[in-house]
Amino acid sequence: MKSIWKLLLIALLSGCAALAPETEPAGDPPGRIVDLRSGATLPPAQLLRQLADTPRLLVGEKHDNREHHRIERWLATELAARRPQGSVLLEMLTPSQQAKVEQAQAGLRAGQSWSGEALAQAVDWQPGWPWPLYGKLAEHLLRAPYPLLAANLDRNEMQAVYRSQVQLPGQASTRPEVRAKLSELIREEHGGEVKAEHLASMLAVQQARDRRMAERLLAAPAPALLIAGAYHAAADIGVPLHVRDLQPQAPLRVLILAEEGMKLDARQGDYAWFVAPARP
Repeated sequence: MKSIWKLLLIALLSGCAALAPETEPAGDPPGRIVDLRSGATLPPAQLLRQLADTPRLLVGEKHDNREHHRIERWLATELAARRPQGSVLLEMLTPSQQAKVEQAQAGLRAGQSWSGEALAQAVDWQPGWPWPLYGKLAEHLLRAPYPLLAANLDRNEMQAVYRSQVQLPGQASTRPEVRAKLSELIREEHGGEVKAEHLASMLAVQQARDRRMAERLLAAPAPALLIAGAYHAAADIGVPLHVRDLQPQAPLRVLILAEEGMKLDARQGDYAWFVAPARP
């Protein structure tokens, strides 16, 4: 999995290589669903029943796995069919895009026929999140009757955090072991070649993004679904710790979309949905 900072740099500076869209098969998405608290294997229908009553659901993806995006579309569709959906939030959207997203949603509801690349342009979809991977999910959410909300920081906010290396208040999210684990993940993704001052800046940005996502999730109309990278979603290092710092009693469930071979347990989330590794 790419580091969050590496993904940020790709999104801001270089864009991504073109990916060909694929035909999506009908039916439930494939894979193996595990309740990480009990170890039990769940069918998709049982997972839906257990998730339908939660006011806040955080789904963590591996950004380049097509099956993860298929699962996200399935979840958004099936959960909304079981109870009114209050909102969906995306790591892939920033505050500067929010007005365009709202305009596009209003236009689609009024009968405008944007689709595909025209819709991507209308909301200023960023090239670091390849439209062939995210387009079906984005189109589904833009056409939905509930708000689609930005969950990330804008580029200028990230740059300011990178320069200042600001450390956030809070007990759960700022524990030394949390910061040490995040720092080690950043080092690993950069082959260990990260200078101390850059590492501190990358860590500050990572945690600032987690804090923003937590704030936005807590403020969003419920039931709220937040889709983000798996590092952001992980309960032992990411957004759930910031939720605990901001509103200790706020109910939250975490579903990690993983690949077979990954090791996960109840420290990272409530459920894991394992699929085949992404093809190169």
